[in-house]
Amino acid sequence: MNSHLRLHNLLSMLVVLLLTGAPPGGSTAQAQTPQAAQAPQTPSDIATYEGPDREKRLIDGAKKEGELMFYSSIPVEDIAALTAAFDKKYGVKVKVWRADSEGVLQRIMNEAKARRFEVDVMAASSSALEPLYRERMLQLVKSPHLDDLIPESIAKHREWASVFLNTFVQAFNTNLVKKESLPMTYQDLLKPQWKDKLAVEAEDYDWFAQIVLGLGEAQGLKLFRDIVAANGLSVRKGHTLLANLVAAGEVPLALTTYGFTAEQIKQKGAPLDWFIIPPLIARPTGAGVARNAPHPHAAVLFYDFLIGEAQPLLAGRNFVSPSKKIESPFTKGPLQLIDSAEMLDQSQKWQDLYQKTIIAPSR
Repeated sequence: MNSHLRLHNLLSMLVVLLLTGAPPGGSTAQAQTPQAAQAPQTPSDIATYEGPDREKRLIDGAKKEGELMFYSSIPVEDIAALTAAFDKKYGVKVKVWRADSEGVLQRIMNEAKARRFEVDVMAASSSALEPLYRERMLQLVKSPHLDDLIPESIAKHREWASVFLNTFVQAFNTNLVKKESLPMTYQDLLKPQWKDKLAVEAEDYDWFAQIVLGLGEAQGLKLFRDIVAANGLSVRKGHTLLANLVAAGEVPLALTTYGFTAEQIKQKGAPLDWFIIPPLIARPTGAGVARNAPHPHAAVLFYDFLIGEAQPLLAGRNFVSPSKKIESPFTKGPLQLIDSAEMLDQSQKWQDLYQKTIIAPSR
C-alpha cells in the first residue's frame, strides 16, 4: 500500500470517528450520557444536588458505601434507637463515637489538624457546631426536609439544622417540694424557703445570659447575686446527673434540667416533675455533614433522616422536635431559642459572668 492510499484511509477513519462520536480507543466504547455527565461526584456535589432522582442517588450511593461514622452527644439509648431505625430502612451501618458536645468539637478539630477525616455526620449542641462552621468543616446540604423545620432552628448559613431543642426546664423532687409552693418568677427564688435547695448545671452560661438579658443585664445580674447570697446555688456537672440527683432527693429543685431528660425520668415513675419559669429557653442540638465526609452519600442520607423521618421517633422519646408538623407540651408557651452565633461571639463575657456570679460563690 503506497503512502497516498494509507493517508486516504486514515483520513476516512477520522471522518467516521468525528461523525459517529466513537472514541478513538475502539468501536465498543460508548459516549457518556448527559445524565452520567451530571452525576454528583464530590461531597459538595452530592450534598447540594436537588434533581428529581436525589433520593435514589443517595440510597444507591449509601448502600455502596455501606456505612458512615457518626459523632454525637445524644444520649446512648436514643442514638441506638436512631441508628437501628436507619439501618433497618436503608441497610447502612452507622458507626458511633459518643461524647459531650465539647468532646465532639475537640475530636473533630484535632482530627482536622492531623489531616484525618473520619467523621461523616455530627450531632451536638449548636455551641459546638457553630465553631465547626467558622472553621469551614461543615458542608451545606440542600435537603427538602429543611422546609419542615421552624426557621429559628436552622442556622442562618444553613450548614447545620436542629435535630431537637434542648429546653431548659425546672425540675423538682415531688417528695420534697409541694407543687403549690413552686416559684412563678426568678424573683421568687429569693424566698427563704429555697435556702440550700437550688442547683444549676456547671456550663449553662448561655441559659444564664438569656435569662439575665431578658430581665435587663444590670437587674438580672443583681438578682442572681442576691439569690446566691441569700439561698446558695449548688453547681453540678452534667444535665443527666443533675436530673438524677433531683429524682434521688439530693437536689430538691434544679433550675437547668433538659426537658426530655426530666420527662423520661418522670415517666419511669421517679418522684420528679418539671415546670417552667417563663420564658422557656431552648438550646438547639443540631446535625451537620462534614465537609470531607468519607461516605458522602450515606452522610447526606443520614442527615436527611435525622431532620426528617426521625422526628416522630424523637418526639416519641420526649425530645422537643423543631418540626412544624409535631406538637410538644414543652413549647405551648413563649419559646426563646439561644442564638448560637451571637453567643459564640459573646461567650467569654458570659462564661466569666457565670463563673463570677454563680460558680465561684457556690464553692
